[in-house]
Amino acid sequence: MSTTTAPAAARSPRGIALTAVVILAALGIPLVANSYQLEVLSEAWFYVLLCLGLNIVVGYAGLLDLGYAAFFAVGAYTAGLVTLKLGLSFWLSLPLAVIAASIAGVVIGGPTLRLRSDYLAIVTLGFGEMVRITVRNLSVTGGASGLVGISRPWLFGYKLNSIGSYYYIFLALALLAVVASHRLERSRIGRAWKYVRSDEDAARAMGINHATIKLSAYVMGAIFAAIGGCFYAAKMTAIAPETFTFNQSLLILLGVVLGGRGKIPGVILGAIVVVVAPELFRDIGSMRMLVFALSLLLIMLLRPAGIWPERWRWG
Repeated sequence: MSTTTAPAAARSPRGIALTAVVILAALGIPLVANSYQLEVLSEAWFYVLLCLGLNIVVGYAGLLDLGYAAFFAVGAYTAGLVTLKLGLSFWLSLPLAVIAASIAGVVIGGPTLRLRSDYLAIVTLGFGEMVRITVRNLSVTGGASGLVGISRPWLFGYKLNSIGSYYYIFLALALLAVVASHRLERSRIGRAWKYVRSDEDAARAMGINHATIKLSAYVMGAIFAAIGGCFYAAKMTAIAPETFTFNQSLLILLGVVLGGRGKIPGVILGAIVVVVAPELFRDIGSMRMLVFALSLLLIMLLRPAGIWPERWRWG
């Protein structure tokens, strides 16, 4: 499919109408859903934000990141420290979290993103565990107990206390992430990411600085996760190191791969599936994760490129 037809298809009346219906339905869900359903759907929108951030790294730039939860932790702990230790407004933690995640992305990504495939995966995995162990052993971050009593923010004179308010916040963040991902994908840097993903040596021969391009994807993905981490800390009012384990990174990566890496609608669908599907199997008790795993295995066997794969062919 040519680059000129893709944006036109995205702006087709049918596509616009379908998008409007989905958004209106999402906005109306709190009017009919109970607290449990809102909690699950809020988490689903939250994972959409995280998966779209990782999709920039994995789907657009073709990098394998197994430590993405570390940037999620950077945002959460920044919000907790700013509000608890410094007594500052939650909203100030957002730019500080972006700065902290960007610095962490540059410090870790700068020397390591020159690596490829398995070596890069091992380094990112190590980075994720390093962040978790560090916050677990520092007194300022609360050690193994984490931070408790994080204050919830105020917005236009209204304190964000209810699950309904966080449902709309995470929905808004997910929509902003969709718009940002769409714009980035079609920008000059987005095309450079895909050139590097397709053939790094050829991209270098074309004059693309592959190290800088990969680093920009890594940092951009980190920013998405850090912003999500800030709002997660505000919603939960408490965070602990065990929230940011390798399993968390793996679950986010699963959403990207399951939905279809590089394809925004696919990543959204994958994120929703990994959150909602286990809840649908909750009635079968301890067997639910086994059934969930077998369902994922069946999907991957039938749709190895993802539920909604990108038309561009890999490899």
